[in-house]
Amino acid sequence: MDRSTLRADMIDSLEHTLSRPLSASVLSALRSVPRDEFVPDTPYHNRASEFEGTRVLAPQTVVQLLEALDLSAGDSTLIVGSGVGYTAAMIAEIVGETNVHAIDIDRTLVYAARDNLSRAGYDGVLVDCVDGANGLPQYAPYDRIVIEAAVLKPPQALLSQLSEHGRIVYPDNPGHPEQSIVAADRFTRNFEQLDTFGTAQFRPLLVAGESTRGPERNRMHREDAEFATQGYFAKHGWEQEWIDWDSHL
Repeated sequence: MDRSTLRADMIDSLEHTLSRPLSASVLSALRSVPRDEFVPDTPYHNRASEFEGTRVLAPQTVVQLLEALDLSAGDSTLIVGSGVGYTAAMIAEIVGETNVHAIDIDRTLVYAARDNLSRAGYDGVLVDCVDGANGLPQYAPYDRIVIEAAVLKPPQALLSQLSEHGRIVYPDNPGHPEQSIVAADRFTRNFEQLDTFGTAQFRPLLVAGESTRGPERNRMHREDAEFATQGYFAKHGWEQEWIDWDSHL
């Protein structure tokens, strides 16, 4: 079966699962982006997969993020958590590749995303190795920011990099089995939650010093036992509760 037929079957499956037609821009991106350049094994199945210790989002989750972003041509967009680059390619199809900036704390993933995007024909997308909590102020402001990792609330550094009428999209409740994809608009230094766009499961946002493949931060045995009994925190990123997000202003 050729690639275009597989993509068409994937789109039909997505619309059936979501019980609604997809927007014209998202449909066009789904038809155009060769997902097999980013996901080698069963790329057009609607399921998540693993690569180098990170979760590759299922097509349905990518669609939910894009619909929450409500993208328009020319929107300057920052992706926090480049992963393998598929989301960046999808966004590039809508806003234009030179308007897409993607960052990841994992250098291996940054190189993989760059290679995948180049093979797929999206060389204009910028991918850099940066702590996601700090954003990428060199190219701010952004009309849209999407965080591909769960956070208690968006870091202040990211909110400060939104344009006046910008929008940020993120999964909430890190460590919980079911998270909501949240969209919020920025007004001066505050933001107002607009809506949720379905549920998903993301890993917590990593910060400087953490890695998808490295050891956990050192902790006392008593603390380890205490957090383990709560059943709340993931293996990596448990420190999200004590990060001083305001320090990233």
